[in-house]
Amino acid sequence: MEEKNLVEYLVKSLVDHPESVNIKVIEGEKSTILELRVLEDDIGKVIGKHGRIAKAIRTILSAAATKSGKRVVLEILD
Repeated sequence: MEEKNLVEYLVKSLVDHPESVNIKVIEGEKSTILELRVLEDDIGKVIGKHGRIAKAIRTILSAAATKSGKRVVLEILD
């Protein structure tokens, strides 16, 4: 799945511990949920000030997902 690879690449570029990045894919009929887990030390780097980085990642993800015609949701879990 290319959306998972895209998010994984973006997040691994941001965090200090890229080996700890874990993405779980949950497929539905009309949407796909990507559950992202990183170390507690790196969660701030993924979310950013006022959620700006998380919003940017979600924007890029939704643009990439338009090809498949499905809705892709990124959930950042602690």
